[in-house]
Amino acid sequence: MTFVYRLLRQPFASTPFDGEGSFGYGGRWWASGTRIVYTAEHLSLAMVEYLVHLDSDQSPRDLVLARAEVPDDIPRRHLQIDDLPKGWQDYPAPQSLAVIGETFVRENQAAVLIIPSVVAPAENNWLLNPNHPDFQKITLGHAEPFRYDPRLLRDKSEIK
Repeated sequence: MTFVYRLLRQPFASTPFDGEGSFGYGGRWWASGTRIVYTAEHLSLAMVEYLVHLDSDQSPRDLVLARAEVPDDIPRRHLQIDDLPKGWQDYPAPQSLAVIGETFVRENQAAVLIIPSVVAPAENNWLLNPNHPDFQKITLGHAEPFRYDPRLLRDKSEIK
């Protein structure tokens, strides 16, 4: 069994694993209209993945952390860095990455797509497919309040 983690805002805490956010907004690994759930294999990676999108003066006060348990027997697909197109770490992301996520959901052959993290390539993010029948075997935890240590968010120009 593997635990995966997801940080999100309080208004979405009641349904942290429904894929509604991805459906309404595109991301690196999908276009809007695709229902997928972005999680990280470690809490620290989930923190970094969320933190990379924040400005130091913009830390939300209503963050929550949700955790899910993924059984070992759930079908998954694992992409290595060598499997990804050139420029996969670029910002903005190449469209070819969104095609990977959309194809994963459309083909519906696995409940989990494991992909390298852009910000920490030695670690992985887990994209969960809520449309796959085995998604129901994943134990979805409740969201709990979360806050970053303020030292992570302070203006780094103050450091001497």
